[in-house]
Amino acid sequence: MDSLASRLDRGELASSRPNDEGTQPVLALRIAIRGVVQGVGFRPFVYRLAQEHGVFGWVRNTSWGVEMEVEGPSDRLERFVGGLRKEAPPLARIESLTADEIAPDGYTRFEILHSEPQEGAYQLISPDIATCADCLRELLDGGDGSTPADRRYRYPFTNCTNCGPRFTIIEDVPYDRPRTTMREFVMCPDCQREYDDPADRRFHAQPNACPVCGPQVTLRDKLGRPLAEGDEAMRLAAERLRRGDIVAIKGLGGYQLACDATNAEAVARLRARKRRPHKPFAVMVASLEEAEAHAVIGAAERGLLTSAAAPIVLLPWRATSSVAREVGPDTDVIGIMLPYTPLHHILLRDVGLPLVMTSGNLSEEPIARDNDEALRRLGDIADLFLTHNRGIYARYDDSVWFVLGDSPSAVPWPHGPQPIRRARGYAPFPIRLPFETRPILACGPELKNTFCLTRDRYAFLSQHIGDMQNLETFEHYEATIELYKRLFHVQPEIIAVDMHPDYMATRYGLRQPGSKVPVQHHHAHLAACLADNGIADGPVIGAILDGTGYGLDGRIWGGEFLVGDGRGFWRAAHLQELPLPGGEAAIRHPYRLAVAYLHALLGPSMPLPATLAHVSPEERRTLRLMAERGINTPLTTSAGRLFDAVSALLGVCRDTSYEAQAAIELEMAAGQSGEDPPSYPFEILATDKEAQSWAVPPTPPLSSWKIGLRPLWEALMEDLNAGIAITWLARRFHRTVAEMIVRVCALLRQETGLARVALSGGCFQNRLLLEMVLPLLHEAGFEILLHRQVPCNDGGVSLGQAVVAHEALLASG
Repeated sequence: MDSLASRLDRGELASSRPNDEGTQPVLALRIAIRGVVQGVGFRPFVYRLAQEHGVFGWVRNTSWGVEMEVEGPSDRLERFVGGLRKEAPPLARIESLTADEIAPDGYTRFEILHSEPQEGAYQLISPDIATCADCLRELLDGGDGSTPADRRYRYPFTNCTNCGPRFTIIEDVPYDRPRTTMREFVMCPDCQREYDDPADRRFHAQPNACPVCGPQVTLRDKLGRPLAEGDEAMRLAAERLRRGDIVAIKGLGGYQLACDATNAEAVARLRARKRRPHKPFAVMVASLEEAEAHAVIGAAERGLLTSAAAPIVLLPWRATSSVAREVGPDTDVIGIMLPYTPLHHILLRDVGLPLVMTSGNLSEEPIARDNDEALRRLGDIADLFLTHNRGIYARYDDSVWFVLGDSPSAVPWPHGPQPIRRARGYAPFPIRLPFETRPILACGPELKNTFCLTRDRYAFLSQHIGDMQNLETFEHYEATIELYKRLFHVQPEIIAVDMHPDYMATRYGLRQPGSKVPVQHHHAHLAACLADNGIADGPVIGAILDGTGYGLDGRIWGGEFLVGDGRGFWRAAHLQELPLPGGEAAIRHPYRLAVAYLHALLGPSMPLPATLAHVSPEERRTLRLMAERGINTPLTTSAGRLFDAVSALLGVCRDTSYEAQAAIELEMAAGQSGEDPPSYPFEILATDKEAQSWAVPPTPPLSSWKIGLRPLWEALMEDLNAGIAITWLARRFHRTVAEMIVRVCALLRQETGLARVALSGGCFQNRLLLEMVLPLLHEAGFEILLHRQVPCNDGGVSLGQAVVAHEALLASG
């Protein structure tokens, strides 16, 4: 807005009455603020700002944000309005601020009014926030003999307007205590005094509580019988963790399973009970200094760990770390997070050891939320349960990030933090879109599911839901969609679904009212990357490399080079189609892929290398016949399956127990440093077809190209049989994929003139691949787009589905 003083000088603001000194006219404004401005101490901040500048009026929450009326001399109002943006609380995010002149009302004080619900309006909601420094200081203040302990000393539910639970306890808006799971806890006189005191940082802090009036912890055995209450429960839980027990802990968004991360036997027991034999566990440590003892941490990674979101950060694992290697077998990367609730801070300090801290579920199920549910579902995993009586309304997993290149000034290509899983600390804050949308529900993919609701310029991407492969996850999915629809007042008019007819999310979407828009999986990846970067249109070249996506031709795509944007695309190039014998069985047993690829590329007479010696002649014959006759053997262009096949061929990983295991272990086998080898050979072959397309992207019809893999496999076999080190072969293969990307993009630039490349799909979680391909693309003169706010894996697909549905609606008129 213009300077109020300058507007007054121009005569644009009328004077209504003089102030007490009679020197400045009194003006009045109605101010509306949208953004994350509830649950972050914004009204108390406004109150204090009004007191500081001597202006009068009121402020209140509404269903869409915060509104206020304020009046006073023009110079004071100008300073007040300027302070709203410049001095806002650290957790507030102001999306818009409007100020309209109104007639003064003669206010003589400034006050906070009760919230004003409004039909159909909505507001942005803060994610749950890690414990702030002030609350942590109170939590650890046990006195020193001359001064008493803080009244919240060792209280596991300490919070204020700057930290604590938000999204996980909200049932509806406006954000007031009666609409949260804290409504059953009546504040004691001391807490009420804080809540009512504008000078206190707990002024109108809805989850405010203390040991006298707030939630309490109870340690229970696996039958639910109480063993200890309150602080005794915390101390006994720590003692049992030190003795090697597994403890289920009720956290912010559900239960976590914890054990001593330095105790190999305890970790192995947790793996066996959780049915998670290989997938790495995350580790929680008490402080950043302790984290440094276990991992190499750069500046950007340090910033993530200590941020208000406090995600898990994937870091290089120090060889001298005391954390048992069973925490992350076959990897040199460790996922570390810092305590983000008072309960975690107390427990980590009492235990004095790093703890495995993993989702409280059986593999691939949703996180357990309620006490009875946890006892029922986790009773065969945990020895003890650290429960509490504060309700959780929304399930919430931990977020996961990694940092690509921690030297911001060292490279001219994209680098920095990259999301792998977006949940606690980030959702439900929306992605801001570069265009206005109609109400859309994008139902998301089958694996790593999220959904997305749009309204105005916001895309409300859900927290990580998980793999849609069991009833419990589907029920969590349905319930969370209804929660988002209620919180953000969205009634979808358009439903976007994946083209795969058998996906659970697709079937759900097709049952919903509204127009349906089917979206091709890799097109959604491309559109998501553009939206993530705030780009409204293109076209661009999209290198989309992942595991599985239903193609326009009904086949399994996954190594795709698209030209287009949200409006449509040409499938300009792809990896050679190769057999997937047994479908899902080949993904679980990558050695089947290695054998099938050898047969398809080099012929059935090619002898198997020693790394595949376990494959019997009978099984080899069966795999060959399945491929030749097309018996349960779909063809695929999947880049993910290519990584899996090479991993098995090199003897790195022949069977898997979690998604992308073979590719991850191949990356680890290649090492994170060393000389960059030359690429293996490959072919780029023109096909006799025009490129497949969906809708009409703004380019002429394109040729279709295929990346031939026979030369690659011939060279791999030659090196393997020559006894060359597996590290070299694995690294050389990664270099080859990087060269493929650059050469295909260069070819498409010649045909289209496009020089902007979007990289998306789960293969780009591979840090080594990114470190190789980014400088090559930059040297070739390309502008590179990476994901920044949503994952490049399927966790970001629903955002792209929403964008494509929006464009389809525009195209239909």
